Amino acid sequence: MDVTVTVNGTSYERDVEPRKLLIHFLRDDLDLTGSHVGCDTGNCGACSVLLDGVLVKSCMLLAVQADGASVETVEGLSQEGELTPLQQSFNEHHALQCGYCTPGMLMSATALLRDNPSPGDDEIRKALQGNICRCTGYWNIVEAVKAVAK
Repeated sequence: MDVTVTVNGTSYERDVEPRKLLIHFLRDDLDLTGSHVGCDTGNCGACSVLLDGVLVKSCMLLAVQADGASVETVEGLSQEGELTPLQQSFNEHHALQCGYCTPGMLMSATALLRDNPSPGDDEIRKALQGNICRCTGYWNIVEAVKAVAK
């Protein structure tokens, strides 16, 4: 099936198998490997992206479901090679260790901060609850998000 998707501001037209997952379209067809394949069940959040501004898990969507949509991946956060304040805060607060969950955490936190620039601790924790981190625990991740909240 033919799909047209705008990813990180660039429009792509591709012929994809109807059963191809969005995560595999992003990674395999577009070579955007920042979003990770973790569980393939929607539990871990490593594949989280924004679809028309809404946080989704790309392992739970077919690529054809994104036809005509705008997708934002972790690669689209930084502009001209400059890290966003959120990305810088993750680094400064040691909010990553192995980094596998980091793209999903960043996308979840980005969605939260766009909707609510001044979230409290409970709101941050709730926004991140769909992401599993097996290395750092969550304290530093919450602290990194709090540091950039207004």
